[in-house]
Amino acid sequence: MSDHIVKSYDRDLETLGRRIAEMGGIAEKMLAEAMDALAAFDVTLAQRVVVADARLDALQRDIEESAILTIARRQPLAIDLRECIAAIRISGDLERVGDLAKNIAKRTVKIAGEARLPRAIIGLKSMHDVAALQLKDALDAYAQRDVERARSVWINDAELDALEDSVFRDLLTFMMEDPRNISFCTHLLFCSKNLERIGDHTTNIAETVIYLVTGEPMPTDRPKTRSPDGGGAIPPAAPL
Repeated sequence: MSDHIVKSYDRDLETLGRRIAEMGGIAEKMLAEAMDALAAFDVTLAQRVVVADARLDALQRDIEESAILTIARRQPLAIDLRECIAAIRISGDLERVGDLAKNIAKRTVKIAGEARLPRAIIGLKSMHDVAALQLKDALDAYAQRDVERARSVWINDAELDALEDSVFRDLLTFMMEDPRNISFCTHLLFCSKNLERIGDHTTNIAETVIYLVTGEPMPTDRPKTRSPDGGGAIPPAAPL
């Protein structure tokens, strides 16, 4: 951040950065605990994730209000304006990550009584590992203003899409093997979609970091591992 004549301006921007970091920490913890709860069918842990979402929502509102007030008071230009816009965008994405983790926790509560077919969770664990790493890398890219790391997050989103396809096929097989698995696996399908959407939000954060540092937006089309019609795979886009 630049060294402004008005020191309180620097403090405004630093405060936004600290609050984003706090949101990121909460979102990462919620995602990890939601997956741990699902893997162990732990209702108590799942309920803790649901409760934690309120703090994330409050921080998001606080960041948005603070950023808007900073824009109104300071009338920033160039990178200073992008700092405020980035804080608003990233806080919104982190709030959605929290919502999606909360949804996984809520579904855990619903299916914990069945606790059937533990092997069906394996693919979701792989999805979680990728999504959690993507989220960490996106937050680190923001903290360090690291364009290359952010670009890597953007490119690697295709891996999570491919894993979701694999999980879908596995769960469909389990449902076809035994109709009693249908309800249980349907909840897991929604959990899989939530993890894929978390990947999309980490990609949004990466795009925002690139915009913040360079002032340039990323291309509209993201890398994909499957064709638009759901047919054969297509290779991920090359690094820009």
